[in-house]
Amino acid sequence: MKHRARAHSLKMWDHKLFHQVASHSWPGAEPVLPRLSRSANHGLLWFGVAAGIAAVGGRDGRRAALRGIGSLALASATVNTVGKRAVRRARPIVDAVPVIRRLRHQPFTTSFPSGHAASAAAFATGVLMESGRWGTVVAPIAASVAFSRVYTGVHYPSDVVAGAAFGMGAALAVRALIPTSDGSPADVGPAVNAPSLPEGRGLFVVVNELSGPPALLNPPAERIRTALPMAGVAERTEDDDLAELLEKAAQQAIEHNGALGVCGGDGTVTLAASIAMRHSLPLVVFPGGTRNHFALDLGINTVEDAAVAVMAGTAAAVDIATYTSYDTPGGAEAVPFVNTFSIGSYPELVRVRERWSRRVGSWPASVLAAVHVLRTSEPVDVEINGRRRSVWLIFAGNCEYSSVGLAPVRRRDLNDGILDVRIVDGGPFARTRLVGAAVTGFLTRSPVYSAAKLRRLRIRGLGAGSHLAYDGEVVPAPSELLLGKLPSALVVYRP
Repeated sequence: MKHRARAHSLKMWDHKLFHQVASHSWPGAEPVLPRLSRSANHGLLWFGVAAGIAAVGGRDGRRAALRGIGSLALASATVNTVGKRAVRRARPIVDAVPVIRRLRHQPFTTSFPSGHAASAAAFATGVLMESGRWGTVVAPIAASVAFSRVYTGVHYPSDVVAGAAFGMGAALAVRALIPTSDGSPADVGPAVNAPSLPEGRGLFVVVNELSGPPALLNPPAERIRTALPMAGVAERTEDDDLAELLEKAAQQAIEHNGALGVCGGDGTVTLAASIAMRHSLPLVVFPGGTRNHFALDLGINTVEDAAVAVMAGTAAAVDIATYTSYDTPGGAEAVPFVNTFSIGSYPELVRVRERWSRRVGSWPASVLAAVHVLRTSEPVDVEINGRRRSVWLIFAGNCEYSSVGLAPVRRRDLNDGILDVRIVDGGPFARTRLVGAAVTGFLTRSPVYSAAKLRRLRIRGLGAGSHLAYDGEVVPAPSELLLGKLPSALVVYRP
């Protein structure tokens, strides 16, 4: 009885507050709020705001815009597939709402929760997590959109409150899957000798135009030429072989006693690192991909940061990790990677993400791919250091990563000599327990999750059709492989 009385009281309060908003005069709101409410249909307002932030906000603005859109995508999917089907509440009767405020096209879906409020809260919260400055700009717009749903008579106040809660929860879930970082560079070993190259003289750079989102204004190649006018810059297009371009640039750097430069994503950087090591050349990394994890850990956030290091000749030696395949005809082959290696569900996530990112953008694609993989992936049976296990994921990082939730964030040291190994076991309800632990922040305490700091890791018994991922590249996995480290193997410029 008490429960029913409480529910009745809340319903009466909800209706009373709705009628108070409907009957109150709001000077200046009539020409603004209905239009604002309509502009948020299908997320169009937020896509426009995100484009504006990305265009003028620099790197931080782009990250904030992508996180906002990723949060919005998850919130919208959750509200429309779960929320509205769970509570089939009728829309308010709009008789009390002045005609001038009403929307021309009344929504026909159920009322609870408000999808517009969920999208607004998700976008604003996601932006705020990456950039306090842009978050404070977006928050009033999001609040106005949420209020407009009551003002125009299409939602009760409780619909809006519940929708906002859904949206903020979606942003928190995205942070668990794709954590934010503090932006601080990792430690490295002692400084090493590298040539200072005034104005980039002796530096030969390959820019992979196929990495990352296209830059319509001030593309990376032009920024490199402006910052280092004496550097040789080659731009890779679809018709060019990336390895051949990097080899040619390396030979030119050797002839001029200079350095090899690369601009692109982490997969491009990994290929350049292997060529630089083979020729004993220092490497310059210019951020030009979608995520730029290695460049950021070096403290290189912009092209200009790298240019400062090149002209000053400041450099350090960092670790490189490798996986050695024993299925290669003619003998074992060691493949280097600068960031991460994985087997299990993550390679499938990378493949799905790359397929969808062309349509919806990188971060929304990451969220949707994670949801897809969590629903469809299955554990794999594998032998790890002599022990047979059923695992959902094997992750190995080049040096130790800090982490929040499911994903590694940043490294504290690029010269620690270890592999950061993390394993998620299979078994009953493993994925449900894992997601719950990640979202609530108790991942490291989950019984399905284990971590170790190693120098070598042997993996055997992978079945035919298995794949592995390293630095964003997905390739068929050998039946047997060995992970290891090359301490202080690569000389890189850094500020």
